[in-house]
Amino acid sequence: MLDPIQSRMEHYLDLLSTRQKLVASNVANLDTPGYKTRDIDFQFEFESQLSGGSPTVVEPTGLIVKNDGNNVSLDREARLLAENAMRFNFVTNLMKNELRMVKLAIEEGK
Repeated sequence: MLDPIQSRMEHYLDLLSTRQKLVASNVANLDTPGYKTRDIDFQFEFESQLSGGSPTVVEPTGLIVKNDGNNVSLDREARLLAENAMRFNFVTNLMKNELRMVKLAIEEGK
């Protein structure tokens, strides 16, 4: 591990992966009667994961429940997918820049 910031970025990417899987599952079950949307409280889980915890999957509140008991909103899930992609790109770019700086420091030290 290069430093604590990189460790935090790795934890962040792990959470993004968990959320991506949950959103994909929600979309896959869009028409499954009785299926309840699953998600994570991103900020809480990020802080918890820094201390070694694993993400807790929750059922978001305030979603509209259809007649068949399903509460998946395709609009919400599409927004979460886009948000997840944006966060992933941001963090991977930070990690690339950090590795680029390490590489530069190594090359200058020769």
